[in-house]
Amino acid sequence: MATGALSSFGTLIKMGDGGTPTETFTTIAEVRDISGPAFALGTEEVTNHDSAGWREYVPTLLEAGEVSFDLNFKGDATQGFAAGSVYSAMTGKTKKNFTITLPSGVGSSNDVISFAGYVTGFEISAPVEGVLSASLTIMITGAPSIA
Repeated sequence: MATGALSSFGTLIKMGDGGTPTETFTTIAEVRDISGPAFALGTEEVTNHDSAGWREYVPTLLEAGEVSFDLNFKGDATQGFAAGSVYSAMTGKTKKNFTITLPSGVGSSNDVISFAGYVTGFEISAPVEGVLSASLTIMITGAPSIA
């Protein structure tokens, strides 16, 4: 029996408008399944003739990878094709600020992941039997903040 498991229902992804001095974040509507960030530490092999017969590695750069998610496509101001949407961020090659807010109960101080990123994928799906949807991918650039 699982104990301490938390529901992911209610997780929100928000995109900033780039405003200064105060940036406003708007929830991207009707997000479904979310994957990422995918944190990783790069390594470089340094095995040499003095090694003890085992490969040796040193750590190099950290990366936060990508965030990908599906949504019910409504074509509204944030998820559609209008200025300020995720699509216009991609076509404009614009770095945007994003937050992922995990549902309450995850932790008193570790429930918001903030990051800058580029929208690198935007794919619409219109099945004969199904709902109009879209799949998005955001490549995180730089260090995310977890607070």
